[in-house]
Amino acid sequence: MTAKTDKKARKRKSSLFLTLKGLFFRTEGDIQSLLEEEQMQSPFRTILKNFRENRVAMTGVLIFLLIFLCCVILPFFYPLDLTYQDATQQNIAPGFGLLKVSKGLQGKAAQVSAGGVFAAGLDQDGVIYQWGKMDDRLKKFPAFEGRIVQISAGQNHVLALNDEGTVYTWGYNRLGLDNIPIDLRFEKVAQVAAGPQISYALTEGGKLFVWGNENIIDVNPRDYQGQIAKIAPNGTTVMALLKDGTVVQLSKKVTPFAQIPEGLSNVVDIASTDRSVAALTADGQLVVWGSPDYGTLEVPPEIQGHVTQVAAGVGHFTVLLDDGSVRSWGRDNFGQASAPKNVKGVSVSAGYYQSYVIDEKGNVTGWGLDGYLMGTDQYGRDVFTRLLTGGRMTMTVGAISVIISTIIGVIIGGISGYYGGALDNILMRLTEVVMSIPFLPFAMILSSLVGNSVSEIARVAMIMVILGLLSWPSLARLVRAQILSEREKEFVTAAKAMGIREMSIVFRHILPNVITVIIVNTTLAFATCMLIESSLSFLGFGVAEPRPTWGNMLTGSQSSQVIGTYWWRWVFPSVALGLSTISINSIGDGLRDAIDPRSNER
Repeated sequence: MTAKTDKKARKRKSSLFLTLKGLFFRTEGDIQSLLEEEQMQSPFRTILKNFRENRVAMTGVLIFLLIFLCCVILPFFYPLDLTYQDATQQNIAPGFGLLKVSKGLQGKAAQVSAGGVFAAGLDQDGVIYQWGKMDDRLKKFPAFEGRIVQISAGQNHVLALNDEGTVYTWGYNRLGLDNIPIDLRFEKVAQVAAGPQISYALTEGGKLFVWGNENIIDVNPRDYQGQIAKIAPNGTTVMALLKDGTVVQLSKKVTPFAQIPEGLSNVVDIASTDRSVAALTADGQLVVWGSPDYGTLEVPPEIQGHVTQVAAGVGHFTVLLDDGSVRSWGRDNFGQASAPKNVKGVSVSAGYYQSYVIDEKGNVTGWGLDGYLMGTDQYGRDVFTRLLTGGRMTMTVGAISVIISTIIGVIIGGISGYYGGALDNILMRLTEVVMSIPFLPFAMILSSLVGNSVSEIARVAMIMVILGLLSWPSLARLVRAQILSEREKEFVTAAKAMGIREMSIVFRHILPNVITVIIVNTTLAFATCMLIESSLSFLGFGVAEPRPTWGNMLTGSQSSQVIGTYWWRWVFPSVALGLSTISINSIGDGLRDAIDPRSNER
C-alpha cells in the first residue's frame, strides 16, 4: 500500500467517525436547534413556504390583489353616474392633452372656445390655433380673407368671423353644416356660435340665421328678428338677450328656460348650460333659473355684485369678477367647476367640460376635462370608471356564487360521504341530475323569462343564486371522496367511542382535514363563476345596462368597426377579465402544489 492510498483511507475513517459522532453524541445546543427546526416545519408553515416559493402563484396573488384593490377602493374616488350619457363624447380614444394649449398662443391670446374634445384659440394677430383630439377635417382650415376676429368651437366643427363680417366654417360638414346661408353673405355678422350639429350667426342688425341639423334643437327666432343683441344656445333651445336688456327664449316650446324671472331687466350678458340660464345685470348681479340639476342654481353669494362676465359649459358656469379672479360652480365630474384660485384674468370662456381664462399678458389657463385614461364607449361614458365599477360587480357576483355553491357542495358531499348507503345513492343521483343541466341555456332561458319582470337588484341576486345552485356538484363529489377516505381512520373511531354526535364528527373533526382541498377547489371555482357571469352579461342575459360588468362592457364589441377602430372598448375589459381569471387560476394551482408537493412530480 502506497502512502497516497493510506492517506485516503485515513480521511475516510475520520469522516465516518465524525458522522457517527454527530448521530449519537449531540450537544445540548444541537438538540435545541433540531427541536426548533422541527417546530418550524408545521403543516401550515410548510404549505405557506411551498406556496411562497412558487413564483407563478405569487405573481398571480400580486396581480389579483392589485386588480381587487383598484375595483374596491378607486370607485370611491371615481364614482359612476348610471344615468350619464353624452353624445358629444362618443368613442373618444384614450389619452390626455385636451387642456394643453398651443404654445404659439400663449402670451398673445385674444379668445378661446372649447369644443367637444378639442378647443380653438385666436391670438391678437387673428391667427387660429387648435388643440385636443381632432380628425383630419378639423385640421384643414379654409382660405381666410381679412383678419379673423371671432371663433366658436362646436361638437366637431368650428365657426370663424373676420373683420368684414364674413363667416367661415370647417370640420364636420354633414347635415348641412357647411351650407352657410346665401342671405348671410349680404349681412354683417356680429356673433357666431357653434353648437352640436348646428350653427348660428347673429347680424349687427339683430337678425339670427340658423343652419345645420335644425331638428336637433327647437329654434324659432321669427318674433324677435331685428331685436337680438346676443344669443346663448344650449342643447335644447336658444336664449337671446334683446337690445332692450331683457331675455327671451327663441322657441314656443315649454321648457325650464322659459320660466324667466319676472322683472328681469338691464341685462348685459347671458350664458346657458343644458339645464339652466344665467343673466348678468349691469350692477354685477347674477340671476340664474331653470332646472336645479347639477347645482347650477346655487350661485355663490359672495360673488353677487362683483361679476363682470359669465360663461357656461354643459353643466357648469364660470364667471369673471371685478378683481380679475375666477369662480366656477355646477357639475364637477371632470373638475370643470373647480376654478384655480390664484389666477387673475381679463376674460373667461367655457364650453362642454372645460373652462379657460386669459390674463392681461395673453396667457391662457384651462381646467376641466383633459382626456380619458381608457377612452369612452358608444354612449360617451368613461371606460375607466365603468371598468372599476364593473370589476367590483363581476367579482361580487362570482364571490357570492362561490360561497353559495361551496356551502351546498360541502353539506351534500359531507353527508353523502359519511353516511353512505341509500342516502349516498340519493344525493349522488341528485348531483348527477344537476350536473346534467346545460348551464348556459338554462340560465339564459330563466333570465329572459324572469329577469324583465323583476327589479335590477333582484335580477343581479337571481344571477348569483343561479350560479350558486348549479355549480356545486363537482365540489360535492370531491368532498364525498375525501370523507370516504377519512371516515375509516382511527380518530373517527375514537370520536364515535366518546359519543360525539355524527354531525359534529363530520363537520368539526373530518372536514378540517380536507379543508385545504376545498380551498383549492373554491379558488378555481371563483374564476369560473366570474367567466360564466361575464359570458351571460356579454350575451345580454346577465347584469343589464347601464350597470356595468366586464361582460356587458364587451357586448358591443362584436362588430368589425369596434374591433378595428374603437379597440379600447374591448381591449381593457378583456385584459382585466383575463388577468383576473388567470391570476386566480395560478393561485389555485399554487395552493394545490403547496398542499401536495408530489403533484409537481406528476
